[in-house]
Amino acid sequence: MVGRDNHHNDLTFIDLFHIVLKHLITVVIGFIVVFGLSCVYLLVKTPEYTATAQAFTTYSDTSNVNENYSSLGSAASYISTQVKSYPTLITTDVVLQPVIDQMHLDESIATLAKTITAVNPTNTAFINISASSEDPHEAAKIANAVTDSFQNVVQSSLYMDNKQSPVKITVVQKAMVPESPSAPKTPLVLLIGIVGGLIVGIIAALLKDVLSRKIQDDSELTTYINAPTLGRIPEDEAVNSNTSVIISEPGSSVAEDYRRICTNLSFIAPISGTNSRLVVVSAVGANEGKTTTAVNVATALAETGSAVLLIDADLRNPSVAKKLDIDGSAGLAHVLSGQASVKDVVQRFWKANLHIMPAGPKPPNAAQLLNSPVMSELINNALHQYDYVIIDTAPLVVANDGALFAKQGGGLVMVSRRGVTLKKQLSETAAELANLHVDVTGFVFNGAKLDKKLAGSSYYYYTSSSDSQSKERHSSHSKDKH
Repeated sequence: MVGRDNHHNDLTFIDLFHIVLKHLITVVIGFIVVFGLSCVYLLVKTPEYTATAQAFTTYSDTSNVNENYSSLGSAASYISTQVKSYPTLITTDVVLQPVIDQMHLDESIATLAKTITAVNPTNTAFINISASSEDPHEAAKIANAVTDSFQNVVQSSLYMDNKQSPVKITVVQKAMVPESPSAPKTPLVLLIGIVGGLIVGIIAALLKDVLSRKIQDDSELTTYINAPTLGRIPEDEAVNSNTSVIISEPGSSVAEDYRRICTNLSFIAPISGTNSRLVVVSAVGANEGKTTTAVNVATALAETGSAVLLIDADLRNPSVAKKLDIDGSAGLAHVLSGQASVKDVVQRFWKANLHIMPAGPKPPNAAQLLNSPVMSELINNALHQYDYVIIDTAPLVVANDGALFAKQGGGLVMVSRRGVTLKKQLSETAAELANLHVDVTGFVFNGAKLDKKLAGSSYYYYTSSSDSQSKERHSSHSKDKH
């Protein structure tokens, strides 16, 4: 189940869909920015009008075709060749300068040429001459003036040499005043804004996902380690208190989330030869919430009547005793070093069927003690006395104690926190677990985002339940007093 390295596979449409959903706000922002820019462009861009005149090219009827050309076909070929060069001719000085002089335009030939477009449709003798301007009337005047100037140049000066021009230009369509602007094209600009906004938004989401160094969603975990999510725990003040939410807030939605995790863990196969289940709780790095998870899972299991032993095996940074506000001066370290017996350090907590073994003082040789035969024997004995043995271990980037305990037949539960778990460390951990042939039972994802609608209904239901329980406790307490 571990180390599939799915994050190296090609991106599928489903993967892309999940990334878009995960970074939906980024996609929306990217879309709004691009679409907004297209709308701003439409607002600030001055409308431009285009008017088009059309001319037709033929050979001159008065020219002596039989004298200058061998045949009528040769004349047609000559005209066809000439007409292809006319679009370029129209934007030259010889055609445009007379237009500037005639209309008293205050602009250069180069500037005027940028507003003129001449096209010879393929396999035709037509010349379409267009002029663009912010004033529709001026656009029509310039288009007609350029057409007239072009006609005059071709018929009067271009082919002069004391001979009649062999080419005749006939204006077949005068430019009309355009009724609507030719630019900007509002539908096209809006379409570009919509499509471009979606593309930019999706690219931004992909970049954010690729460049993100930390896990932001539990779905990302499966791209590194192929294991299910056992439960999602939201940020809640009750979770951060020095006790278990099962004890402090038994009717809360968070307490139900931990109970759901316990239900999933109940499907772990018992250790061979026993009716007990070994649950090893670890995390990739620090501050992921592994101890909080171990404590709440242990109390939730004890709540059902199961005999539970919670062992704080994180000898390098013990925290179970602090989390439960119990005496942690004596514990596992004393047992492993031969300074105390198990019964001397195990404490009953909350219920008679819940026992806690603190870590005790930090030893200088934690790795040696945890990998000793004494530790293996301790776990084996516990599995014959309890229904569940929960072991809180050091983060896997610190030591692989959790993996070694899990190889004894237990389930390895990985705790991850949104915005804390580093992808690089998770990838390295996945590779190490794969090398050790250790499967991950599942993930507990802390700091999960909640659906607002679901959160609202959960709040109503569990608050009502909690209030009811509080009233029952108060009523019972009143009866005891009387």
